Amino acid sequence: MAEGLVKDYRRSRAVDGVSLRVGAGDRVALLGPNGAGKTTTLLMLLGVVSPDEGTVEILGHTLPKERRQALAEVGFAAGYLPLPEKLRVREFLTMYGALYGLRDPLAAARAALERFLIPELEAAMGTELSSGQKTLVGIAKATMHSPRLLVLDEPTASLDPDVALRVRTGLQSLCDDRGTALLVTSHNMVEVERLCDRVVFLAQGRIVADGTAAEVAAVFGRGDLEEVFIHLAVERQAAERQVAT
Repeated sequence: MAEGLVKDYRRSRAVDGVSLRVGAGDRVALLGPNGAGKTTTLLMLLGVVSPDEGTVEILGHTLPKERRQALAEVGFAAGYLPLPEKLRVREFLTMYGALYGLRDPLAAARAALERFLIPELEAAMGTELSSGQKTLVGIAKATMHSPRLLVLDEPTASLDPDVALRVRTGLQSLCDDRGTALLVTSHNMVEVERLCDRVVFLAQGRIVADGTAAEVAAVFGRGDLEEVFIHLAVERQAAERQVAT
């Protein structure tokens, strides 16, 4: 999927030689403290940002030359993306279904809402939705066209436990039923351990661990992913203080 990705900004190297492969049905978490390079890596994988070095290939399509063909098989959602306030949920979803080229956008919209246990939101206006409901609708939108790769940036940030459960259950169903590959970033280590079967940790732009949650925790001699996250965050803060002095 990605080989040797490098991205430099003015004063620092945000991503330093990241290689990543995600297979059909895999549920992979891309983790790391703030500034580790997660978002930049995602943006390069989606073709939004061009790497200074390295290559990205999605389902046999090389970016950026074949970005349009590649992204036709990709879904993307993020907890921070807004929804239009003056559209009903079904209008919003059927609009995207038409853009995806679906034969029956309304049927696909309803199926996606059912998958995430929110069919009652079909007629709701954007202004009537809670933040958690907006997140669910955004993920439903990203899955309508049965993407072969689903990329989620902080999908369960600030969600109530019951809403996070709906997200997790729907995503697991999608991966199991349709073989969709999932790549997700998150700061919620508990949700990651429940949802993902593989964890890739970044620190200072490099991959420092890749394996199951238990394997990654063992690499650092920690009890769980949260302890690993805190350990790496503390290390980054110490490195920044050293540079500042």
